[in-house]
Amino acid sequence: MKTSLLILFSVLSGLLLFASWPVDGFTPLIFIALVPLLLVQQYLGDNNKKGVFWYSWLTFLIWNVLTTWWIWNSTPMGAIMAFVLNSLFISIVFLLYHHSKKALFNNKKGAFILLIYWITWEFLHMNWDLTWSWLNLGNVFATKHTWIQWYEYTGSLGGTLWVLTVNIIVFEIVRCIQLKISSIRIASLIITTIIIIVVPLIISFSIYNGYKEKEIPVEVVVVQPNIDPYNDQYSMPFSKIMDINLDLASKLATPTTNYIVFPESAIQEEIWEGYLDKSTSIRNINLELLKYSNASLVTGATTYRTLSDEETPTNAARSFNNTGGKYYAFNTAFLIEKQSGVQIHHKSKLTPGVEIMPSWWLLKPFERFAIDLGGTTGTLGREENSVAFFSNKNEPVSPIICYESVYGEFVANSVKLGSGLIFVITNDGWWGNTPGYKQHLMFSVLRSIETRRSVARAANTGVSAFINQRGDIIDQTDYWVPAVIKATLNANYKMTYYTINGDYIARGATFISSLLILISFTQGFLRKRKSLV
Repeated sequence: MKTSLLILFSVLSGLLLFASWPVDGFTPLIFIALVPLLLVQQYLGDNNKKGVFWYSWLTFLIWNVLTTWWIWNSTPMGAIMAFVLNSLFISIVFLLYHHSKKALFNNKKGAFILLIYWITWEFLHMNWDLTWSWLNLGNVFATKHTWIQWYEYTGSLGGTLWVLTVNIIVFEIVRCIQLKISSIRIASLIITTIIIIVVPLIISFSIYNGYKEKEIPVEVVVVQPNIDPYNDQYSMPFSKIMDINLDLASKLATPTTNYIVFPESAIQEEIWEGYLDKSTSIRNINLELLKYSNASLVTGATTYRTLSDEETPTNAARSFNNTGGKYYAFNTAFLIEKQSGVQIHHKSKLTPGVEIMPSWWLLKPFERFAIDLGGTTGTLGREENSVAFFSNKNEPVSPIICYESVYGEFVANSVKLGSGLIFVITNDGWWGNTPGYKQHLMFSVLRSIETRRSVARAANTGVSAFINQRGDIIDQTDYWVPAVIKATLNANYKMTYYTINGDYIARGATFISSLLILISFTQGFLRKRKSLV
């Protein structure tokens, strides 16, 4: 196979991955997207040729750039980091698969190893400081929610398992055709592929059509103020921004309203957590809530907290200019109820390059390059665990801040604390009118299916939406317009299998990956030693 053909196959896989991706992709292409790259690996492994890393890096770079190019709109440096690093990481995983397949099976079989390693990687990638799980394979079905109702049992990693399994079997079909293996074997593989695709679809359609929500009504008003994050958000007086949110809420909120939801960054006032009673914004919200006897309000804010003398500072700690003391800055969600105080959730899943820069020795010099999107920049403080808000009068809810909505197990852990609804507060205006904000919206659909919780999503610049427990978007706003919407959502307190067990598929894959890596390296070492004797 010529180098030009190997490059063509690598490019083809990258293009197929992109062409399948939401929101405008043709989803079924995902089931064959990796087959050309698997053929490249097979050829290189059979002929003991090098270059697997570079061919795979080409595939994954194309996929990353074409799918998430919109990151460039907010920060060119962040875009380059995302494109290069994410492509690099998954290429290393593919290279590891290549070496394990050769060491354990002399490259004759073992394609299943990719499935194990890939799922392990997605899981690890969701749980470290450089996390960027936007392109986890299971997310590809975000616009096809009727296909994946069984995510309530597996989470989105079940979708990754589905995609990889079909790709591997299709690859085996192509190999059988290449090697002119019996037509019976090819036919059996084709039938197996059809079964593996069709059976989950039948199960999903059955679940979707049979699912009925229990009526536990909660009236929710969602506000979309549409404050331009580049030109207005950090220059407009914070009191004016709050007035815009409150005025929009007043158009639909009534004494029967249970929750009013403002987006991330709705409060631009500098708030210190030891002095919440001094906040003008919180006082104004409490005054407004007097009009609505049953209402609680969830909103985003930036807050600060001074470290005590006994605390050991992390790399997120900042120094006061004069006193030498230290403090943390947080991306925060508040639950505010009149005469009942304020509940706080600090964002846990921080956006790499914007809200967190790893403090590892190798990357520490880059911490000063944290991307400036206005407001508070640099590494933020964070909450270590998921949080639920418990209102004195209304159903408990899971407060999810922006990027946290990408993480199924994180959201499930919040729901497991006892919440009946999910509120996502976000600010998606940094990317402009691109697929970015549309993809982000659709990830909330996945969270609703995994947990069987209705979702209220408040976005500063759109799209704000209501999503029911089946993943149907029942109402949504237009992009880049001020808006307010209201819906009666049903709370739910029944725990799904996934909510209880989380990413159990990945934990199993991680254990198997550890064994495979250990065995393959041992085999490789022994084989090399034997050849030297």
